[in-house]
Amino acid sequence: MKLKIIILSVLLTMSLCLASCLAAALIQVSCDDFGKQQHVSKAVNVAVGDTFAVTLCSNATTGFQWPESAQISDPTVVQQTDHKFVSPGTGFVGAPGKQVWTFKALKKGTSTVSLEYSRPWEGGEKGEWTFNLTVVVK
Repeated sequence: MKLKIIILSVLLTMSLCLASCLAAALIQVSCDDFGKQQHVSKAVNVAVGDTFAVTLCSNATTGFQWPESAQISDPTVVQQTDHKFVSPGTGFVGAPGKQVWTFKALKKGTSTVSLEYSRPWEGGEKGEWTFNLTVVVK
């Protein structure tokens, strides 16, 4: 009986730790969020070696797009490892999809990840939406 209690306690502790790690590993901002405010800022705490993802609403049919590469204030602390576009998965023309950036925490410190939703051609609108993420690596 004592062994079962110990095992259950260990499993519960591991589950809570895993859940807290997963919660910090994904940052999402929807089109509705950007509809309420043009500039969104968030913060996340991660450990050295952790990976985390940023998912932002994107609709290429409007001519606006997020850049493939994020601006990182200190690339020795945080490194971008991937970028991809995820289609909306519906048959509706003009439906928004998502862009996803994956990052890795390299060493202890603080860095900022910045992205700007713009029309990239010359004379196009810049910074229609902006996203800034402060990353604290512990």
